[in-house]
Amino acid sequence: MIRLLKIEFQKIWKNRASRILTIAYFILLSFVALIASINFKFIGIDFRLADMGLFNFPFIWHFNTYMASILKVFLAIVIVSMMANEYSYGTLKQNLIDGLSKKEFILSKFYTVVAFALASTLFMFVLNLILGLNFSSYNEADIIFKDTSYLVAYFLKLVGFFSFCLFLGILVKRSAFALGFLFVWNIVEAILKWNVFAKLNKSETLSQFLPLESMSNLIREPFTRLNIIKNIETTVGGEVIARDYSVQFLPCMIVSIWILIFIILSYKILQKRDL
Repeated sequence: MIRLLKIEFQKIWKNRASRILTIAYFILLSFVALIASINFKFIGIDFRLADMGLFNFPFIWHFNTYMASILKVFLAIVIVSMMANEYSYGTLKQNLIDGLSKKEFILSKFYTVVAFALASTLFMFVLNLILGLNFSSYNEADIIFKDTSYLVAYFLKLVGFFSFCLFLGILVKRSAFALGFLFVWNIVEAILKWNVFAKLNKSETLSQFLPLESMSNLIREPFTRLNIIKNIETTVGGEVIARDYSVQFLPCMIVSIWILIFIILSYKILQKRDL
């Protein structure tokens, strides 16, 4: 595994665009800490995001993993380009000539996907601890680590999304077309959810099995958990709806199955394709 990872990271690091995107991704994640300490002025009122409870334990695990998952597109471009470059530069054929089997080739890509997801998750763990210990009103150990299950969901979400991108990169061969297909598929899922499934009155039931939707369900939006939002709902006469924000077992299982499907399909396509 270490040998395969070394091969892949060497390819990524030697590619200027991939190197810049990877570095930019982690820099953008670090900006969360900067935003937390900035004073904003709105309608003459000064406020800091940190003073709104966004970085309180255990809420910080939910909020930051949700926000960080939005930035996954940066690494998605790296994953897609990583596969597209294999065809463009002929390194795929050269690797196979040098004795690398197709199974090892796919595994090397999957190991890279897992490594990116793991590095991002560890980065978020350290960042959240630093922010939480600096801005949170709570410092009890049981409260600090209460909702770290969001890190597991975050890791699974990244692995699932990157595995999908890897599959598209192998299927389409061109990074621009693969990313375009990803965008189109996102629209297809929206149509299925809000049009086809909605007519059957099973929008939520059926859409949860779609790949991107299942990944989205791993970490629900955190904003309605904030007391300020609940107070606004109450003030305008709205009813505060009880929501379950916890990490659920079913979405985790669905995404895990999709990961397996994407890797198997990637291998089958590579196995049958004339290189």
